[in-house]
Amino acid sequence: MTLTIGVDIGGTKVAGGVVDEAGVVLARVRRDTPADDVAKTRDVIVEVVVELMAAYPVKAVGIGAAGWIDATGSTVLFAPNIAWRDEPLRDYVSAAVGLPVTVENDANVAAWAEFRFGAGRDADDSMVMLTIGTGVGGGIVIGGRLLRGAHGIAGELGHMLAVPGGHPCGCGRLGCIEQYGSGNALVRFARAGAHQEPDRATELLDLAGGDVKSITGPMVTAAARAGDPVSCAAFAQIGHWLGISLADLVQILDPQVLVVGGGVIEAGELLLGPINRSYMDALAQRGRLPVAPVRPAETGNGAGVVGAADLARRI
Repeated sequence: MTLTIGVDIGGTKVAGGVVDEAGVVLARVRRDTPADDVAKTRDVIVEVVVELMAAYPVKAVGIGAAGWIDATGSTVLFAPNIAWRDEPLRDYVSAAVGLPVTVENDANVAAWAEFRFGAGRDADDSMVMLTIGTGVGGGIVIGGRLLRGAHGIAGELGHMLAVPGGHPCGCGRLGCIEQYGSGNALVRFARAGAHQEPDRATELLDLAGGDVKSITGPMVTAAARAGDPVSCAAFAQIGHWLGISLADLVQILDPQVLVVGGGVIEAGELLLGPINRSYMDALAQRGRLPVAPVRPAETGNGAGVVGAADLARRI
């Protein structure tokens, strides 16, 4: 059995694991990310890999990083939460540990984990995944392979246009779906609703100590579960926009499965219900034909490690 290492790098942590061919994580290591120091971040990654190599006979290393990765899977062109700019990460780590290494975008590795071992494991050809967290990410599998594009940056699904001239996005555009279907958008909608209709947000405002500006995503989820109308409406709003985006992706790609993951999906039917209703409404006549089901992600917080390790197996 071939064992590989997957490393999931975020702005706050470096998580590594040894993964077998069935997607089972046999060992885990976690370190804090020194995100403002390029050299230290590289060294932490190497430390994690070396520690795991000492315990298991691994053949390759896959790294999932939050950022734009070049077409060769070697260089981090830009990372929003780590001080990487044109960072030759693959070659550095490979030279340090003596193993083949591949580098991939974190949303892509999560999508690959779902395709191979999660909600899309019964699909033999195609799957699209939206990851809903602070922002909106995504990954596309077509023909059993990740769609990376000519420059390695395909699958930035959070930056599809939702509202022309809409809310400013961190990418520099206006009205991206990330500004209407993300965890940040959920909080923005809930705060606006609580400010405009405080009598309909009693549960939410109670959790926030009466301060609209103190409202957080977990508070919105908890209040919505208790039936708070403003919180439920905030979930309905982001679900509406995400459903429309999924319908657009079906029109373009016609995948076998659609998967919704990320931290916000922990709200369960509070989000999936509005997404599915909006999705079917937006499909219109296309919905009379076979369409991909919408499923919640299954691999959870381990998706980055599992997906990166499985991609490393294919180097």
